[in-house]
Amino acid sequence: MRCSLPVVARRPKKSTQRPTRVEKTQDTYDRLLAAAESVVGQEGYAAASISKIAAKTGVAQGTFYNYFETRQDLFDVLLPHVGQKMLDYISSAIDHHSAGSAREEARFQAFCDYLSDNSGFYRILYEAEVHAPEAHKIHIDRLVAGFRRSLDRSVERGEIKGYSKEELEAVIYMFLGARAYVAMRYIRGGGSKRKAGRDQAISAYVKLVSGGLFSS
Repeated sequence: MRCSLPVVARRPKKSTQRPTRVEKTQDTYDRLLAAAESVVGQEGYAAASISKIAAKTGVAQGTFYNYFETRQDLFDVLLPHVGQKMLDYISSAIDHHSAGSAREEARFQAFCDYLSDNSGFYRILYEAEVHAPEAHKIHIDRLVAGFRRSLDRSVERGEIKGYSKEELEAVIYMFLGARAYVAMRYIRGGGSKRKAGRDQAISAYVKLVSGGLFSS
C-alpha cells in the first residue's frame, strides 16, 4: 500500500511562498480521498471507479497509482478518514466543560447536524461492511473506544451510577444504534418535514438519556 503518507502541519504562509513537494503530495492525497468520499457517497463502492475518482480530483488516472496500489487500498482508508472528520466536527461543536446528559445531548445534536450536511456518510459506512470490512471494523472500534472513555469519565465524576462495565458496553451499542436509526428515519433525504422530525427525535433522545442513564 502507498497510502501511509505523513500528515503535513498546516502553517500560515505568505502568498508568495510556494508549497513544498511534501505539501503538494499531501494535498493530492487529501483531494483523492475527498473525491472518493463524494463518489462513494453518491454512487456506492461498486460504481466508484478509479477513473471517476481521478477525474473528480482533477488528476490523470495514472497519478492515482502514486498514492494507492489498487482501488481497494483507497477503500480501506476511506471510512476511517471520513469517520475521523465526523468525530472532529463533533468535538469542535461541543463545550468541553459540559458533562453528563448535557454533553451527550451536544454530541447527539452535533452528530445530527453533521449528517444533515454530509448525506453520503451512511452509504460509505453501511456498504463498507461488505466492500471494506477492515475499514468498517477500524471505524466502529474507534467509535466504541471514544464512547467508553466518555462513559468512564462520567462514572468517575459520579454522573453515572449502578452500571457494571458490561452494562456500559451494551449502552455504547445502544447509543450507536440510536444514531443509526434516527439518521435513517429523520435525517437522510433532508427536507423541512425531516428536520422537524429530527428535532423531535433529538428531544426524545435527550429525555431518554437524562431520565435513564444520567438520572442518578
